[in-house]
Amino acid sequence: MNFGRLKNVVAKAAVEGVAEARARIFGHVLNPTGQRSSTRFTQEAHREKVSQWYPHDIKEDDPLVMARQEQERLSKLEMLKRRERGLRRVKASRLKSHIK
Repeated sequence: MNFGRLKNVVAKAAVEGVAEARARIFGHVLNPTGQRSSTRFTQEAHREKVSQWYPHDIKEDDPLVMARQEQERLSKLEMLKRRERGLRRVKASRLKSHIK
């Protein structure tokens, strides 16, 4: 009796069973032959369909939200300038650190 061959057959069956179970659990597509499939295209179509269920970002339409974000940006920039950490100073200090 050749137990090595039997052991390989059992191991191969166990691995295939695990792969099938993993594919079922996580929703993967098992493709043991390696042939091209249309899975990618169906996933893209599903993604487009799901994205249609949700409206676009509301923040871009609301002028109050946009004004508040712009005000926060300007106040942060003003605070950095008061601390002498404006954009030019930060860039200059980064350049000095790279020159050394």
